[in-house]
Amino acid sequence: MSTFACRPRFDARLFSRLPRRASKPAMATTLIALASVPGLATACSTCGCSLNSDWSSQGYAITTGLHLSVREDYFNQSQLVSGTDTVSHSSFQFPNDQEVQQKTINRNTLLGADYNFSRYWGVSVQLPYTDRFHQTIAAGDTAVSTSDAQGIGDLRVVARYQGFSEDAGIGLQFGLKLPTGRFTQDFESGPQAGQPLDRGLQLGTGTTDALVGVYKSGYLSEAVGYFGQAMAQVALDAREHFRPGNSLNVNFGLRYLDAGRFTPQVQLNLHSEQRESGAQADRANSGATLAYLSPGIGMKITPRLDAFAFVQFPVWQRVNGLQLEPRRLWSVGAQYRF
Repeated sequence: MSTFACRPRFDARLFSRLPRRASKPAMATTLIALASVPGLATACSTCGCSLNSDWSSQGYAITTGLHLSVREDYFNQSQLVSGTDTVSHSSFQFPNDQEVQQKTINRNTLLGADYNFSRYWGVSVQLPYTDRFHQTIAAGDTAVSTSDAQGIGDLRVVARYQGFSEDAGIGLQFGLKLPTGRFTQDFESGPQAGQPLDRGLQLGTGTTDALVGVYKSGYLSEAVGYFGQAMAQVALDAREHFRPGNSLNVNFGLRYLDAGRFTPQVQLNLHSEQRESGAQADRANSGATLAYLSPGIGMKITPRLDAFAFVQFPVWQRVNGLQLEPRRLWSVGAQYRF
């Protein structure tokens, strides 16, 4: 099953927002939360972390120079879902003619480096590090098989242009996801020990994917800002008999700007992913359409350092086959401007 948030795709950036008028100073700093995180095995299932932490898509000030960021995501995929319904683990008897995943615990770190050449042009590089513990009962087995993966994932390089309007409120993003993550891990224990781990659970897909997005940001009032973003991810090739499903992320967000050092925010994160394909794919149990409501808060720590925290709540899920989904997803991060 292909999962989109099991592999974080975007870094977390936090910036002071643009002045509403050139004559007024910027009023607040806040966080932003990303996304285009698609990524989201046979054993992993489609999961969340579609949070948008992409500062450029949210209307924050664009200063030339280097910015570094780090983001931590945690989510425990423990809820079986089929279609739009939850399914109890206790409803299955073993051995069974299908795989029944038990849980997948994800601890993901996303390191980001961003360089702005000018007000309108910039480039970002994001490298994920994944720590994923997974347990499943394979078809025909009666005992649990376990894997525990740690390592870097697939590198993302994304350029942006936002010179379509005077306020830089409309932008275009384009780039590549490169196959830097390992995809040859085996199960470590249980009946499947020594057998290849499902491709959707590997640290990388092994493929090069194109990234194309568009965004719009602005203000509903002096105290309320908004943004909208859509980004598509399309696999350009297949690798070792596996091709990940193409995906689309759509994000909407509101933030309150007159709360001093703190910036309350809320996002609606939508993710749709097609089925995997290839001999190593679990086509029947891959692909999904998911919606998350994500409240959070940003905080200005120093003039150059910002931090944020978000929690994602699934509000609608539709998956193909039988997949594991999380009940909550947690994200924290920080960004430093040189």
